[in-house]
Amino acid sequence: MISKSDMEIYKDINAMCEKFKANGLIDPELFIQHKVNKGLRDQKGKGVLTGLTNISDVVGKEMVGGEVVPCEGKLFYRGYNINDLCNDFLANKRFGFEEITYLLLFGELPSQKELDKFNVILAKYRKSLPNTFVRDIIMKAPSSDIMNSLARSVLTLYSYDDKANDISLPNVLNQCLQLIALFPLLSVYAYQAYDYYIKGNHSFFIHEPKDDLSTAENILHMLRIDSKYTELEARVLDLALVLHAEHGGGNNSTFTARAVTSSGTDTYSAIAAALGSLKGPKHGGANIKVSQMFADIKKNVADWNDEEEIEKYLNKILNKECFDKSGLIYGIGHAVYSISDPRAVLLKQSTESLSIEKGLKRDFDLYSKVEKIAIKLISTQKNIYKNVSANIDFYSGFIYDMLGLPQELFTPIFAISRISGWSAHRMEELLNSSKIMRPAYNCTQPALDYVPMKDRNN
Repeated sequence: MISKSDMEIYKDINAMCEKFKANGLIDPELFIQHKVNKGLRDQKGKGVLTGLTNISDVVGKEMVGGEVVPCEGKLFYRGYNINDLCNDFLANKRFGFEEITYLLLFGELPSQKELDKFNVILAKYRKSLPNTFVRDIIMKAPSSDIMNSLARSVLTLYSYDDKANDISLPNVLNQCLQLIALFPLLSVYAYQAYDYYIKGNHSFFIHEPKDDLSTAENILHMLRIDSKYTELEARVLDLALVLHAEHGGGNNSTFTARAVTSSGTDTYSAIAAALGSLKGPKHGGANIKVSQMFADIKKNVADWNDEEEIEKYLNKILNKECFDKSGLIYGIGHAVYSISDPRAVLLKQSTESLSIEKGLKRDFDLYSKVEKIAIKLISTQKNIYKNVSANIDFYSGFIYDMLGLPQELFTPIFAISRISGWSAHRMEELLNSSKIMRPAYNCTQPALDYVPMKDRNN
């Protein structure tokens, strides 16, 4: 029950908030007048150049006849086309995430001997949690948001590191490798604590990781009570991890990691800051919205084969008449890609295979129909300057649903993957720049004459 004094405080806070809004709102015309690119993007959505990187490249346009035109989306990890990387390990039935992490960190494709040695290091670090860490840090303070639990665990690991503030490259690499190895444990264990203590489920179990399993396999092994999974399940999750591992230096969480790194702070603080960015629904939570949107579509569209009925309901979503009334069809469109998102193209193939194994081909067909119809509707109804296509979030949420992953783990799974890219960018920033990032803001507040206390209105 809220006390009378608390009610008074809330009223005061609301009143103070109104003062802030009255004095804090900036005229939108001033952004144009001062040539400020809101969100670090120009009027056409192109990102403002703020740095250089060798780690990855995202391509959505190319020069043809002296003009910049949209092209099929391309993603490069250390200069290698993501299609070539994925098609090779998929065709040869290798797990790719560890191999891709090695590539992102060191800029070279590993030999089998190098990869084996790398996997031994990761396996060792999976067993490096302090003895009472799970009990004292994860179980005693469960959170309903696993991203917050993950960030807290990362910051707490600082206290267990005798060289926490050492930002020499060998030490930072050592810290990053440990975090890469531990992220699956910290995420899954945090979910188990949440599931037991907050959701009130009656069984609580902790499976230790196994040395001979890949990251994807260990996630499924640790998460499921019986530790069982099919080969296809593990390989599809592995592919999702590979495709989320890195996406250029311009995404919000990677930029955050680099900006915080530039201050000279420790690895744990930089990675925790990146986690805070990824937690935001505009960045890491999009596949959850896709999953929720499809649950809503399934409830309101009687015939999943009737494209006219599907189109009618998608029109309602676009017109803010249903679902969350945002006017967005989640999973369609991207800031860089227009004709296609190469990650979505790769993931769609595996999504269909998994849907067949799970007996959910009808659901996959609905996703395909919505993708086709939504692209047409958005292109014709919205005042946009480019084509749109399905992005990776459109299918990743469906995959996680089919794998039985709880929605609370959707964004942490993203983090388990993206920690590889964050680590590479942190090291690149430390190696190549000694300057702190210090962006400029123009102040639009005019100078005011000071008013003594006795002359101010109460």
